[in-house]
Amino acid sequence: MKEIEFFMAMDPPTVTAQEHKITVINGRPVFYDTPEIKNAKLKLCGYLAKHKPRKRIETGCRLITRWCFPKGAAHADGEYRITKPDTDNLQKLLKDCMTLCNFWKDDALVASELVEKFWADIPGIYIRIEVLS
Repeated sequence: MKEIEFFMAMDPPTVTAQEHKITVINGRPVFYDTPEIKNAKLKLCGYLAKHKPRKRIETGCRLITRWCFPKGAAHADGEYRITKPDTDNLQKLLKDCMTLCNFWKDDALVASELVEKFWADIPGIYIRIEVLS
């Protein structure tokens, strides 16, 4: 396997992994996911499962991601989105879900990333994974 490439036509989730909540149990902080994060993970995992590789990635890779958000009337198709959510926060949730879906052994294998976010006529998430040699 040299590369994996696919597009998931969907309204991308805007909730991010950074939105964890904290509670204290027996004097210790415990992190937990809000219902919004749980729903976003379920949505992403549902779409990702259709594209899961037969064999998970066990070596270094490059992840190229293009987040395409519904544009509405105020933006042009393909215009860069320069508002929240931040690309690094979007990527964290996506990579966590890709790990859950067994795309790779661990998302630490992602040694190179290109992330872009746009306004688009067709919303979704474009993903390309290239195995590094």
